[in-house]
Amino acid sequence: MIDRDGLADFLRRRRELLRPADVGLPPGARRRTPGLRREEVAQLAGMSTDYYSRLEQSRGANPSEPIVAGLARALRCNLDERDHLYHLAGFSPPLRRADRHIPPSLISLVERLTDIPVAITTDIEDVLWQNHLAEIVMGARLGVGVGRNVTWAWFTEPETRRLFPEEDWAAHSAGHVASLRATHARRRGDRDVTELVDNLLAASPEFRALWEEHRVTGSAMASKRILHPEVGVLDLSCELLLTPEADLRIRAFVPLEGTDAREKLELLRVIGTQTFA
Repeated sequence: MIDRDGLADFLRRRRELLRPADVGLPPGARRRTPGLRREEVAQLAGMSTDYYSRLEQSRGANPSEPIVAGLARALRCNLDERDHLYHLAGFSPPLRRADRHIPPSLISLVERLTDIPVAITTDIEDVLWQNHLAEIVMGARLGVGVGRNVTWAWFTEPETRRLFPEEDWAAHSAGHVASLRATHARRRGDRDVTELVDNLLAASPEFRALWEEHRVTGSAMASKRILHPEVGVLDLSCELLLTPEADLRIRAFVPLEGTDAREKLELLRVIGTQTFA
């Protein structure tokens, strides 16, 4: 059962402990109260300011699990704080795997990489975090359910492939399946892996045919060509970093030397900022 007063108090105190620099925000004008503003936490958590304000005032609808997960990330909770937040909201906290919780230190690191596209995914390719340039180049993939899974999108949403030259599609398909096969073997029996594989087998004949080939690899394509409607082809090197448990994957897309990708990314970063404003 939700502890409304306890939840409100915890949210308020966590918000007051954070500085704008802790979450990648500029200091801005003089602040009347310590910590972040309510609207800043709401934006970071992906909800309306009114909804978040009601939670801090012990009012409004009960938050869902995705909302609680978003608040834990926005407030830079460590695992103990995240679990406490879940209990206050009336939920059992997720298992203590890194795959659903990004440590604050890791967020602080990737937020400094503003001039290249960067994304953090789980080991089954659920997107947990993207920087603004990654959203501009590859589209926003955050959310809940299968819609945020890169492999699911590749095999079930045809528009996803328009980001890549058609002659590269076969290699991308094989890479997605082989990587998932490796994770499936490492975490055999885990519900999230099993459900994703079963759903893909039922939804995609192409996935099913590749799955039966039983190729295994933990690596993605070293280089990628991404098609963007504003600047054309981007030649990028995909640098993959893994957490010690291999639960989280950080993908940084670095411009290939000898190409004009760096200039194009800088142009998109400026255009994207102006459009966002």
